Amino acid sequence: MSVALRYQPKRLCFRLPLAALALFLCSAPGHAADPATVTFTLDFPGSDPERYSISVSADGHSKYVCSAKISEESDERETYQSEFELSPAGRQRIFDLAAQAHFFAGKVDSGNKKLAFTGSKTLAYSDGQRNSSAKYNYSAIPPVQQLTAYFQNLSATLEYGRHLTYFHRYQKLALDEELKHMEEQARDNSLGELQAVQPVLQQILDDTTVINIVRARAERLLEMGKAAASH
Repeated sequence: MSVALRYQPKRLCFRLPLAALALFLCSAPGHAADPATVTFTLDFPGSDPERYSISVSADGHSKYVCSAKISEESDERETYQSEFELSPAGRQRIFDLAAQAHFFAGKVDSGNKKLAFTGSKTLAYSDGQRNSSAKYNYSAIPPVQQLTAYFQNLSATLEYGRHLTYFHRYQKLALDEELKHMEEQARDNSLGELQAVQPVLQQILDDTTVINIVRARAERLLEMGKAAASH
């Protein structure tokens, strides 16, 4: 009897911490929480794409989703998705600007009804503790203006990626003109995060059935993307 009594407390001490730990892991706030995210959405009926969203997580993982025409010659639409890693500098800039804009809490739109409609825009922020968003056509708040320009330039890059993916698969003769325009915009600093479309550029470069001038353009854009991402 004395032996049983001597070991009984040890069994109880072993079991209770496990039960408490399990309860803590299931109920602790923020356990396995998603990283903070900034999302930009544009709805612009009649444009192409007519709707898109770009979500950027604090860890750099990003996602682009759009609804757009399959090609200029077709009225058929598709939902296109692409996931990519944002550069550290780009990620830092987005979250710094979001903080400067008070995470989009409160009024963001200028309220000027005389301005031309350039699409219904939404900026949203979430981090597990905060969840805020604001809609606007035009904003006079500098951080919001900078974020809008940044995301629109990024969208332009991602749209080139969408077009190049289609042309490479179905219309290779159109690749040269598309890459030529892309190069021009990249040199004018009208595009952002070129490494976001690295996979399709690499596929074009590696495809020996594509003419050399096209592959050379793809290679130059790849090098420009690497150079920009390293700064």
